[in-house]
Amino acid sequence: MVTPVNTSDRLKQLRELMSSNKYNIGAYVVPSEDAHQSEYVAACDERRPFISGFDGSAGCAVVTTDQASMFTDGRYFLQARQQMDDNWTLMKWGIAGVPSWQEYVTDHLPAGTRVGIDPTLITAEQGAKLREALQAKSGDLVAISENLVDVVWGSARPVRPEDPAFVLDVKYAGETHTAKIARVREQLERDNVRGLVVTALDELAWLFNLRGSDIDFNPVFFAYAVVTNDTVTLYMNEAKLTDAVRKHLDGILVQPYESIFGELSAMSVGLAESEGRLLVGKTASWALVEALGESNVKVDSSPIVLLKALKNATELAGMRKCHERDGAAMANYFGWLENELLHNGGNLKLSECDVADKLETLRREQDLCVGLSFSTISSVGANGAIIHYSPQRGSESLLDTSKMYLCDSGGQYLDGTTDVTRTYHFGEPTRWERECFTRVLKGHIALDMAVFPNGTSGFVLDPLARLPLWEIGLDFRHGTGHGVGSFLNVHEGPQGVGVRKHYADVGFRPGMTITNEPGYYQDGDFGIRIENTCVVVKTDTKFDYTNGNGYLTFEPVTMVPIQKKLILNELFTDRERQWLNAYHQTVWDRVSGRLDKSGLGYEWLKRETAPM
Repeated sequence: MVTPVNTSDRLKQLRELMSSNKYNIGAYVVPSEDAHQSEYVAACDERRPFISGFDGSAGCAVVTTDQASMFTDGRYFLQARQQMDDNWTLMKWGIAGVPSWQEYVTDHLPAGTRVGIDPTLITAEQGAKLREALQAKSGDLVAISENLVDVVWGSARPVRPEDPAFVLDVKYAGETHTAKIARVREQLERDNVRGLVVTALDELAWLFNLRGSDIDFNPVFFAYAVVTNDTVTLYMNEAKLTDAVRKHLDGILVQPYESIFGELSAMSVGLAESEGRLLVGKTASWALVEALGESNVKVDSSPIVLLKALKNATELAGMRKCHERDGAAMANYFGWLENELLHNGGNLKLSECDVADKLETLRREQDLCVGLSFSTISSVGANGAIIHYSPQRGSESLLDTSKMYLCDSGGQYLDGTTDVTRTYHFGEPTRWERECFTRVLKGHIALDMAVFPNGTSGFVLDPLARLPLWEIGLDFRHGTGHGVGSFLNVHEGPQGVGVRKHYADVGFRPGMTITNEPGYYQDGDFGIRIENTCVVVKTDTKFDYTNGNGYLTFEPVTMVPIQKKLILNELFTDRERQWLNAYHQTVWDRVSGRLDKSGLGYEWLKRETAPM
């Protein structure tokens, strides 16, 4: 049972600061993100979890003088409700009639309200829109450089990590950092801008072929960079610079991390005099754009976003190989787990945390494994319905052969990043569980088998994964797929499959990665998700209506069997059986040679990949 955090004293202190003469604000916004708009943040930047108790990866808190509201999406409705105390009201994004946090502060607060926010934690575009909307109602968006949650947190706030960065060998990156910088400069010249300010941490790691450990599960480091046509400056603290990193960065000026805002302010004078502009990505903070001056910047997508998304041949080869090794770890895991639950005296004292730890141990035994790509979602029964559930010692559930088990996990390898979800039942599933599983699998297969013109968006393809559920009035409240980094963040854009508007603006191209992960979640009972990581590849068609643009499809690189016992045969077509048998044959061919033939994993894989 999850015990909510008592936030009464924290909110009291925050409200005292808000109402003080120094700030005099009627509302304070606490976003999830850090100064780089990271989805996952370091412990020192977990301000929203600190003030609310809710630690899901997405959400925004708005605190007024008499209310505290938490806005989050369907992945986290159950989790937020469990983790927050009675001081908080859950605002369910995406439900009809529920405003977004932006709509709430502009349309639902009294006219004239001054709304405070840390300007490093909101994008320049969001800041401008909010300020305009609030000022139209005699209010204002107030930039408060001293983060008020940090003040409440005080000395208990974790320190910012300063672990050294390290060089990612070109044999894994596939391209030198100097070649990448040259490609960025070519794009800047086409865009007619003087340079680029790089703020996203995964873009920095990709551009410089460096990796770090500043954020759990994400091999990134805190830094900024400015790339012009003749200079490159990396803003990164001295503690991160090993001799190898210094040598690697030869010719690149390195300045302290905290000096970026002062340097940009100084740079703004020269830009104004020459009428030049710097390109900043859409995730650049309001504070950063203010430092440069709005007239000196062009806010648009960073060219690195797409360059990073289009994997080179080396990265694609690494992605396939790391998934084979990951598949071996998963086979060993499920072989062990099944044996413990069914044959080794019926070990029913295994907890969700116990088995997650076992999976991590088996993963780390694989060549080139650096760690996990996110906290393992090891969930039994009703916990599986909490879409991003993370078991905690002391409150986790025990495994139960009468209940569904959902495991969403991934690894970070020097040659790639993995993300896989499988749902298994180690006893006798009900007919309803089998029907739900089968419909999720049918959607997964439909998306995997899709053939579509080059440039088709994930917004267009999303219904393929949902139709089998829609047929009986079911659905799932999360995206169907996201990009995956190459030894980088497990969630990567700009591509994705889902109903979010921005997915309609990005077309698939060969070399992109994407997950395929439809699901179904029955509150209080079970959760089902089937996830493969895929590569977007060219495919041949009998005709070509695109006049040479060509057609694409998905190649699954995840190599883990899908449980046949959960399939309701009467709902499964011959074509779907052929797909599953072919997929399982590929899994066997690519993974079995990596397993000990006398081990539990080998026997499990052999049985689970046998044809239907």
